[in-house]
Amino acid sequence: MREMISMVVVLTVLSAFSGGLLATVRNSTQDKIENQVLKFQKAPAVKAILSDVSNDPLQDRFKLTSDGEEITFFVGKKDGTPEAIAFETKGKGFEGNIGLMVGIDIKSDTLLGVRVTTHSETPGVGSRAKDNPSYVSQFDGKALDKGFAVKSDGGEIDAMSGATITSKGVCLAATKAQELYAKLKPEINSQIANLAN
Repeated sequence: MREMISMVVVLTVLSAFSGGLLATVRNSTQDKIENQVLKFQKAPAVKAILSDVSNDPLQDRFKLTSDGEEITFFVGKKDGTPEAIAFETKGKGFEGNIGLMVGIDIKSDTLLGVRVTTHSETPGVGSRAKDNPSYVSQFDGKALDKGFAVKSDGGEIDAMSGATITSKGVCLAATKAQELYAKLKPEINSQIANLAN
């Protein structure tokens, strides 16, 4: 009995130490990881979509929370006036989630453009969603009062040949962005007003 109690005490101490160590490592690396994701995954997409703004959207950003998920919004300004935002959503592709950066003109509520940020789709097939500008350019200028779907589902988007599931995943991510924007619009406008001052 005494040995069992000793074993339980030792295991408890080891578990507490391991948990504390993991939490410390996580906390000490969280900012570095976030900066790397921003630099290598999100920044190229934000700069491509908000290419004609006069500020640095990576500096003018804010975060909002929806359904427990923290979302970063990047603000594009022209002559000091906020005119666009970009933020990332996800859609389910063939091999996993597809990250999609979506840019929105906040005056006309239209899409400025979309870019795939992350994916695990099949190289040379679904991966073309990230590398093929003619595919993602189909979203440019679309109004947010319509859903986004491939033509086989009654929408306006041409699916990539051999990559219908990936194409649907991108449309799903765009639709989620549309819904998120509608849901958070008052908070987005409030944050943008603060940035304009």
